[in-house]
Amino acid sequence: MTLKPWREIAVPHEDVLKGTFQQAEFAADLSRVHDGTATPEYQNPALFFQRTFITEGMRLLLDSVVKRLAGKGGDPVIQLQTAFGGGKTHTMLAVYHLAKGEAVASDLPGVPAILDAARVTELPRARIAVLDGIKSSPNQPVLRDGQAIRTLWGDLAWQLGKAEGYALVAEADASGTSPGKAVLETLLSRYAPCVILIDELVAYVRQFEEGKVLTGGSFDSNLSFVQALTEALKAVPTAVLLASLPESDKEAGSQRGVRALASLSHYFGRIQALWKPVGTEEAFEIVRRRLFTNINDKLAAEMVCRAFADYYAANSEEFPRETQESRYFERLMRAYPIHPEVFDRLYEDWSSLDNFQRTRGVLKLMAKVIHRLWKDNDKDPLIMPGSFPLEDAETRNDLIYYLPPGWDPVVERDVDGERAETTEIENRDTRLGSVQACRRTARAIFLGSAPCTVNQMVRGIELERVALGVAQPGQQVGIYKDALRRLADRLHYLNSGNNRFWFDTRPNLRREMEDRKRRFQDKEDVFPVIRDRIQKVLASGLFGGIHIFTASGDVPDDWQLRLVVLPPDAAFSRSGQSLAIDRAGEILKQRGEQPRFKQNRLIFLAADYDSVSRLKEQVRSTMAWHTIVSDIKEAKLNLDVFQSRQASKSLEDANDALRRMIRETYKWIIAPMQEARPGKGLSEIRWEHFQLNAGAQNLSQDIERVLKENELLITEWAPIHLAKMLKDWFWKDEVKHVHPLEVWQQTCKQLYLPRLKEDTVFQATLGAGAESRDFFGFAQGREEERYIGFTYGKRTSLIMDDSLLVIEPGAAAAYADALRVAEDAERARAAKTSTDTGSSSGSTGTEGNKVEERPGKEYKPGIAEPAKSAPRTSYYGGIDLDPILAKKQFADLVDEVIQQFTARSGVRVEISVEIRAESSAGFDDGLQRAVKENCNVLKFKVAEFE
Repeated sequence: MTLKPWREIAVPHEDVLKGTFQQAEFAADLSRVHDGTATPEYQNPALFFQRTFITEGMRLLLDSVVKRLAGKGGDPVIQLQTAFGGGKTHTMLAVYHLAKGEAVASDLPGVPAILDAARVTELPRARIAVLDGIKSSPNQPVLRDGQAIRTLWGDLAWQLGKAEGYALVAEADASGTSPGKAVLETLLSRYAPCVILIDELVAYVRQFEEGKVLTGGSFDSNLSFVQALTEALKAVPTAVLLASLPESDKEAGSQRGVRALASLSHYFGRIQALWKPVGTEEAFEIVRRRLFTNINDKLAAEMVCRAFADYYAANSEEFPRETQESRYFERLMRAYPIHPEVFDRLYEDWSSLDNFQRTRGVLKLMAKVIHRLWKDNDKDPLIMPGSFPLEDAETRNDLIYYLPPGWDPVVERDVDGERAETTEIENRDTRLGSVQACRRTARAIFLGSAPCTVNQMVRGIELERVALGVAQPGQQVGIYKDALRRLADRLHYLNSGNNRFWFDTRPNLRREMEDRKRRFQDKEDVFPVIRDRIQKVLASGLFGGIHIFTASGDVPDDWQLRLVVLPPDAAFSRSGQSLAIDRAGEILKQRGEQPRFKQNRLIFLAADYDSVSRLKEQVRSTMAWHTIVSDIKEAKLNLDVFQSRQASKSLEDANDALRRMIRETYKWIIAPMQEARPGKGLSEIRWEHFQLNAGAQNLSQDIERVLKENELLITEWAPIHLAKMLKDWFWKDEVKHVHPLEVWQQTCKQLYLPRLKEDTVFQATLGAGAESRDFFGFAQGREEERYIGFTYGKRTSLIMDDSLLVIEPGAAAAYADALRVAEDAERARAAKTSTDTGSSSGSTGTEGNKVEERPGKEYKPGIAEPAKSAPRTSYYGGIDLDPILAKKQFADLVDEVIQQFTARSGVRVEISVEIRAESSAGFDDGLQRAVKENCNVLKFKVAEFE
């Protein structure tokens, strides 16, 4: 549902539209109306009442005045004592036009109902006297028809009865002494019904110096006149007095003004009827009547208000509780086209300022707001706190006028305007800019937080009220919350605490932080912090070494798998030329000044090019907050408790943000690879890149996941893949075996070969393939045409040294067949020899000495000469081992000798180890104790030191 903009429903008055209104026009001037020189909207009774909303307080007052003038009761004295700008003069004008009777009651909107309620058919025309304390001068007589009038009572008598009335008080006027109660009673009775309107009386009386007599009398004589007048009014049933007095001592002015206010309040208080001030709800109608002609489409206005009310109900957790009440819809209707929150802020917050006039100040401000919004073709359905065009100089100046000095740069830099931070944020982020989320949010906070008084206990505006001042039906409240978070990070004068936000003329700690950020340089300060942070989140379990921002000469060229973390100034960009590739290429090819050989042992971690600048900024912010907190602890920075807590919280938040930024920035794994093309040699080095998951909890585990999933690193390998690699690259036509140690080393060097995690992966693959005849055979060496320690198709213990050979499966099968044929022939020959020996034992001596001639034996690889004597049934061997190489030699001994026996059934094998150690210096106690304990654990039969 599309809501109509307010400008299509409510039309402002012509002077508001054109901006031709004058500030003074909003100040009702009782004297100008009385003299007939006021503007039509105040001078013309019909126009005045058309634009005047009769509030509850005004209705009660007019009812009392009507009854008094009609002789049906009513209060003789009414004191109008409200805050500055509370509508006192406007109320006096209503009484003035009503009592003067220049227009019939039926032409004055709202008046007939008052007459009916008072049961007055026709109100008699009354004489009116207006005493203006600002216009009158205590020491300057006024000439009226040639008569010099000096005092208030002289002016009162002249206005009621001209020369005849003045004659009653002429002597008192000439002497400056107050006329008695009886004289004033006679004056009022003779010219009743009458209305006396006294405005700004304190401003007049405070001009009399103590003990000094002026032409207008003295301080005491004027107080006596007031007392006598109020007493006289009680005796005249059709005479009424309305007097306005300021509410506060500050409005009273000097000490004499305060004294005058106290004295006048005392005398008026004896008889007065206090007037009820304008309520906030009534102010809705007052402002609307004065600023808008009418509502063209009341149904459309109701639809707008209903949409807002439903929107608040549907998002109840986001808005103040009052918006959930059914009567909030009625408030919206009464305030339309202005949002009630505007009135709440102006009447509750801005009216707390001493120099802000309640109704008059609101009218002046809203007239400028409406004029500018109309000029800018504003399309909002309501005029909200977030709508205030603070970029407009007139609107901004009108608000700042009421505030202490220093607010202009706050608005220009942080709130609204081309140079404001809010505008810059929205220009960079179209999601926020599409609804002016930052500017609207800042305006709402400014309107709700700029007024600050000494007695104010809590600063700022709640988050719910910020949302109330900006969010509109159809919008997500979350976008304004996002904007507020962005503002809290960027603005200099915005403060927050306890879910409240406020602007202040004092720069917040963010300004201090921003100033300190400029101290830190990239390579000297920022990069070391990033290196330390990365070091904390990376574990070296997968890698033999992790090298963070390390020069190529300091990255070892060995068989260990190594992760090289490139510095931020060598970032990776998927969209263009990448400095990361250039830097990684340098490290890959060179180790300092020397060429690098084990190129396939390097993996690189690089920063994202688009995120580096934000990471560096976040590092600077964190470092700045850290220095601020340190200075606070060392008493180098004098802050209040709230700011100290805010600094600690900001440091904590900055650290959290930095942890996230590290993960979001260092997210690219890049690895080199080559392709070997038949007949064309090796391709150029190509760099593969893969993105890490910034949300993963463990960075090291996520790196391992990416490496495994994309086969950049092999941690478990099937024998079939090893066999294929050996067939493709190592088993040649003439050579069917290769040293696996050489193969492993080539995988560490050549980028076209698989990258294994470590040599144990290679050994495990060899061992897994040993039991099968499909992959390869093994030998512990080769002499001429014979394999030493040959095994094929059975599990065996492998030690990957220079002697170990891995044999192509076809060659291994052929060699195993040859061994089997040779063994079969050997067994057959042994059996024949045994038979021949048995039959020759019974022959003659000549035959016994006969030597049988045998044909020459064909040589078979790996076949020893057949035994020519009876089988031997026992074996004993001894060997001296090198103490340094004993572990390897003993393993060879087990594989080459002992397994020959243990592999056959029925063979019992005993092994004894004899160790002798001598030292001319003797063995210390620690060595003796360690050796004895270890020998006991290993169950030595003998273990003695001599």
